[in-house]
Amino acid sequence: MDILKFKGMWDEFTRRHPKFPLFLNAVTQNGITEGTILEIQVKQPNGTELTSNLKITKEDMELFQKLREMR
Repeated sequence: MDILKFKGMWDEFTRRHPKFPLFLNAVTQNGITEGTILEIQVKQPNGTELTSNLKITKEDMELFQKLREMR
């Protein structure tokens, strides 16, 4: 049941933000591999900026594949 709820929430998210899944698809098609570094920056309305990065592991790649299969 949680998977169905997640699927519905993801579908709603992608309807609100249609470019984000396209961005993710482009990134994965162009080569997210183990060792790739992703950087995320958040700019809050009050002007605060937060930035972090992560290095993709084999386990992360497995998770991404499972998420793609759920679509």
